[in-house]
Amino acid sequence: MGSANSNKQAVMSFIKELKRRNVIRVAIAYAVATWLLVEVSATTFPMLRLPEWTATFVTVLLMIGFPVALIFAWAYELTPEGLKKEKHVVRSESITHLTGRKFDFAIIGLLVLALVFVIVDNYVLRDEPAPVVLEQTEPTVQPLEKSIAVLPFVNMSDDPGNEYFSDGISEEILNLLVKVPEMRVTSRSSSFSFKGQNVDIPTMAAKLNVAHVLEGSVRKSGNQLRITAQLIEVVTDTHLWSETYDRKLENIFAIQDEIAAAVVDALKITLLGKEPKATETNPEAYALYLQGRYFFNQGTAESNKQAETVLKHALAIDSGFAPAWTELGAVYERQAGLGLRPIDEGNELARDAIQQALAIDPQYARAYAILAWVEMLYDWDFATALQHQQQALALDSGDAAILHSAAVLDTKLGRFDEAIDLYRQSIALDPISPVGHYRLGRAFYYAHRLDEAAVSLQMALSLSPGRMSGQYFLGRVLLAQGDAQAALVVMEQETNDVYRLIGTAIAQHALGDAGASDAALKELIEKWAAGAAYQVAQAYAFRGETDNAFDWLEQAYDNRDSGLTNMLVDPLVANLHDDPRWTALLDKMGLPH
Repeated sequence: MGSANSNKQAVMSFIKELKRRNVIRVAIAYAVATWLLVEVSATTFPMLRLPEWTATFVTVLLMIGFPVALIFAWAYELTPEGLKKEKHVVRSESITHLTGRKFDFAIIGLLVLALVFVIVDNYVLRDEPAPVVLEQTEPTVQPLEKSIAVLPFVNMSDDPGNEYFSDGISEEILNLLVKVPEMRVTSRSSSFSFKGQNVDIPTMAAKLNVAHVLEGSVRKSGNQLRITAQLIEVVTDTHLWSETYDRKLENIFAIQDEIAAAVVDALKITLLGKEPKATETNPEAYALYLQGRYFFNQGTAESNKQAETVLKHALAIDSGFAPAWTELGAVYERQAGLGLRPIDEGNELARDAIQQALAIDPQYARAYAILAWVEMLYDWDFATALQHQQQALALDSGDAAILHSAAVLDTKLGRFDEAIDLYRQSIALDPISPVGHYRLGRAFYYAHRLDEAAVSLQMALSLSPGRMSGQYFLGRVLLAQGDAQAALVVMEQETNDVYRLIGTAIAQHALGDAGASDAALKELIEKWAAGAAYQVAQAYAFRGETDNAFDWLEQAYDNRDSGLTNMLVDPLVANLHDDPRWTALLDKMGLPH
């Protein structure tokens, strides 16, 4: 009984202290202000023709700010001398009762504003009959008439293991349609993001901003295929075309060509060049190629190894199939990036595979894009990488992945206007992929367009809350905006250990806490020195420890650390630029000054 009374007294004492420190008043004021801001943004943003997600972004920011405001109210007190930590204020000199009265007036003022807004919104802004145009159900931003999303075809086979085949057929048809310049085709990552979800066609089309959807199913039994495809016009919910193909496996390429041609015809597109045609190969090799790409898209270390195995098997059957060589090159390049192979070995294998592909098909755009990636991240040959990337764009400018990789290269070279334009084109084709928004946010950050950087990074995090380095780069934006405390809070939420530690080190340095900064940097070095030499150099450079920074840049050079490719645009190392060692390092890497 005594324990219960003691607990009750503790709770009452805590509530009393909340009242004394005005935490409850802050909570009420913040809640009223948040409601008012959310309602105003919901009303005014559509009038300004801002994207729908901007209102969501405002709401999320305000929600994140609520606990921060309460913690701040608890820890700090406003005194005649200014803001002080509560523990440093003598209780007899506290003026929280006077501050509380000011909060009362603020809350009353906010409630009055809220009431005025409700009256204006309901009786002033809406006192006239709505014009007929407002009754239309069409979205503010209309999708292009010749736009389409290819959804993953459903695996109707008895064997669930044949899902790689149905996915692969969908992606191959998508890749054929991408080659039609007059058509805008949503990329694979966005189209496939709805796989396994119970989402209706109109909702998917709205999120992807397309006017048409191609869906279907695949049944594979031995050498027999049944493929059904149907093209849907979203706004009218009508089937413009549908067909069922009962063929043998060796006819798979003709089926893909026929489906692509039927879509082009149904959308009344007049081709300016040849009809896109599938690259033919041995049917067994083709099935293995689709399986390899299926494993590659899963993105794990184990699936990457499986992709390598089946792609090699496909090439053993048909060594003249350029797409399989290209996919194998992508596998090797990723293995080098993930540490599954030594960097030099993985990249040299990737280069050899891509050169095999281009010897077979000199017009294969994806091969040039991957080769540009190897030249950029491994060879540090930016001039050659730029040539390969431009060739890939010239051959296939409607591929979101190619646009994206070109934007990455332009960002590293400081060509920010070109990079941002390419990212926006890529995002238009791949609207719900977090990677595009994340990379665009980084480009904005490097270009010192900080507000836009914050918006793009928040969008990436809303699409993928655990996105590696997402919180870290958002923290860097906040740091550049002068809010080191907020930067630290965000960076401590980073999921990746390396980025969390460097983020903590630089934010604590900015806050003047040398001990906390040293501790984070020490932990980063002890745990990750071999693979994070560039990040260690960044931290030392930001802290003004020039000699240490150059020592670690040299280690990064010896390790072929791909982080060095960001040197030209990285604000964290900007204070090294006037040192003669900086120019020498750029020369050694072959980077432009």
